[in-house]
Amino acid sequence: MRTAIADGAIQQIFTEARTHHSWLQKPVSEDVLKQIYEMAKWGPTSANSNPMRILFVKSKAAKEKLYPALMGSNMTQVAEAPVTAVIAHDEKFYEYLPELFPAFDMKPMFEGNKAFADLTALVNGTLQGAYFMLAARSLGLDVGPMAGFVNAKVDEAFFKGTTWKSNFLCNIGYGDDAKLYPRGPRHDFEVACKIV
Repeated sequence: MRTAIADGAIQQIFTEARTHHSWLQKPVSEDVLKQIYEMAKWGPTSANSNPMRILFVKSKAAKEKLYPALMGSNMTQVAEAPVTAVIAHDEKFYEYLPELFPAFDMKPMFEGNKAFADLTALVNGTLQGAYFMLAARSLGLDVGPMAGFVNAKVDEAFFKGTTWKSNFLCNIGYGDDAKLYPRGPRHDFEVACKIV
């Protein structure tokens, strides 16, 4: 029988966690990045499809390749963040299904239907991106997910000639609490939910 996790963990991952836009100059090691992925990969996806792919942008040269795709203040945020993860998905994720989902041969279902495969990759890759952020928070890091960039430019700069497609960006590191914006409200249950 499972039990609820401790209140402190819930606060760190959900209720007290914040989206950060400014970062302390404290590095994030490759070992920590690996730990984030190793934890996040266990989140459920349909048919165990696991379409998420991650490009960790750490070096100055890689960040400079990313800058032309960014809009507005996102360039400053990326420049300041120790790491920017490009959360992407593999359009041909189904090539791995015989290994990842051996119970049933689902590869032909996706291989012959690009629209269905693309939607499955996007939905499940996004879901895995959320697991990724929760894993980072559970390891004591902060995250700053971002839109506000041109996907085609990111794909051209980093994924040309591959089957990877960018979805969203997520800065990772140790946020500067002194520069947080006031916390935004959330919907009450009655606004966002129905029980039928």
